[in-house]
Amino acid sequence: MRIVAYEIDGKAAYGVLSGDQIINPGKAFLERYPDVRSVLDGAALPGLREAITAASEPLALANVTLTPPVNNPRKVFCVGLNYKSHVAETKRPDAEYPSIFVRFADSLTAHGAGLLYPGSKSEKFDYEGELAVVIGKAGQDIEESDAMDYVAGYACFNDATVRDWQRHTHQWTPGKNFPGTGAFGPALVTADEVGDITQCVLTTRLNGQVMQHASLSDLIFTLPVIISYLSRFTPLSPGDVIATGTPGGVGDRREPPLYMKPGDTVEVEISGVGLLRNTVTAA
Repeated sequence: MRIVAYEIDGKAAYGVLSGDQIINPGKAFLERYPDVRSVLDGAALPGLREAITAASEPLALANVTLTPPVNNPRKVFCVGLNYKSHVAETKRPDAEYPSIFVRFADSLTAHGAGLLYPGSKSEKFDYEGELAVVIGKAGQDIEESDAMDYVAGYACFNDATVRDWQRHTHQWTPGKNFPGTGAFGPALVTADEVGDITQCVLTTRLNGQVMQHASLSDLIFTLPVIISYLSRFTPLSPGDVIATGTPGGVGDRREPPLYMKPGDTVEVEISGVGLLRNTVTAA
């Protein structure tokens, strides 16, 4: 299933994409599970599939405003320096453990929404195309061999970064959390639909030009390693989001550096998962 969350006539809802239409699960299901996170909390993905099968008239995708597929995650984790190509361009040494930082939910926007340019605070606004993993059930101290059982699905993620603020200290949090600077979506694609995620390919484009291109098999720390590691120091909950790192090709490491500016369009596409498109807009 490709699950999307959206707003229409000022009301929040969700459904399953079928081509360019959204099939809603019906009033009774929505009353019991009012948002995507509650579906995951209730282990209700099978019930959603059944409700969709029994649903009636679909809704045109063009008539709604998408929100992030999980718009109220408890935690948003990000993994830094997780492709050898990115480690090489940053001239950093290999790491023994994953580099973990966090984003706040209000730093993220949806497919089709504007990425908010930081304006007078910085001109060093950079893209980072990534795969997002969405956790499907609660767990702690998860073994690597069991980790993929905790994955509900995947989405595209732009971990867009305000580079100078990222470098104020050794902690990256400020540069990652300007409101509305990152993006997540367009849909939560369930793991069964994607299959072997390591065979998927990630591509980032800026104004139509390919900036990043890598196989997800190139991750230094694999998804089972990341999930297990995170669960060792904090419990994972349904709806938690893990952005798994960006490959080489970021604008900040180009000669000369290339940063996003208002009017630019950035796309993050992952084969089998989808395409996340946003235009940079003045805040």
